[in-house]
Amino acid sequence: MKRILRKAAFFAIVVFIAFTLVASNGITQRKLATIAQTPNGCLMLSSSRVPTTCTNNSNPLSSPSSVSPLLPDLKLPEDKRFLAIVASKLPTIPQPGSLEYILLNAYGAVFANQQPEIKLPQKVILASSQETSSFQATLTMGKVDGTSNCLLQKAAAEGLNQAKALTGISLRSGYGASDCTRSFETNLRFWRKYANNQTLDQVRQGKETKILGIVAPPGASQHLWGLAVDLSLSSQSQRQALNRNGWFQTVENDVPHWTYVGLTEDKLPLFGFKNKVVRGITYWLTPL
Repeated sequence: MKRILRKAAFFAIVVFIAFTLVASNGITQRKLATIAQTPNGCLMLSSSRVPTTCTNNSNPLSSPSSVSPLLPDLKLPEDKRFLAIVASKLPTIPQPGSLEYILLNAYGAVFANQQPEIKLPQKVILASSQETSSFQATLTMGKVDGTSNCLLQKAAAEGLNQAKALTGISLRSGYGASDCTRSFETNLRFWRKYANNQTLDQVRQGKETKILGIVAPPGASQHLWGLAVDLSLSSQSQRQALNRNGWFQTVENDVPHWTYVGLTEDKLPLFGFKNKVVRGITYWLTPL
């Protein structure tokens, strides 16, 4: 009889401990999942001081993986609206007037991408070949159809392949590697082709910006991130096919350069993008 009682007591203790652990874990999970809604409708994680983007519907729990992308607060001016998106992607927002801010203005369109599978660097400019290689090693890549070595982030490659299936679209050079994802060394080689030792200082001082429509400074190219491609187009239907699949021209005066933003064209103004037509080419530029 005593042995039976001891077994019963032992079993009760085990059940009590298991119940306590489950309850404790439940509390932890609830804490991690806590979401607060700010007065302007933005969502904020309980552990974050920075609001994430706001939704364009009545569902307060919409996420970047939803069918409708998250939208910033439409009450904000375009520049603040765009920076609200950037704040959800970059740990630190560059200060106005800095080189990083100038580069964000030129090449920051990719930070509006809402697709969860797209990866972005944690800074506007990568400092070295090693830092670039380390970032690129984290990317999931896909090959562009009809090429031997044109690789892009998988979602970007799929979007381009869908556009290519609708209408014939060719790479600018036809070779692939330099038109698509580039190494830091390739970025540096192109920079040295068009710029001299003083050019970057002139960009930093705001005295030279036209060069940014020709070539990106080393470490700042969208090609390093697997989200840009240089194309040779001959018709408006090709441009429309690219736009329908998330590809837009976002770097003013860089005609062959296309950026994978991953949004539909009607959403771009809501994210703060400015439409500008230059010599018959429609660019969607950041509002900074």
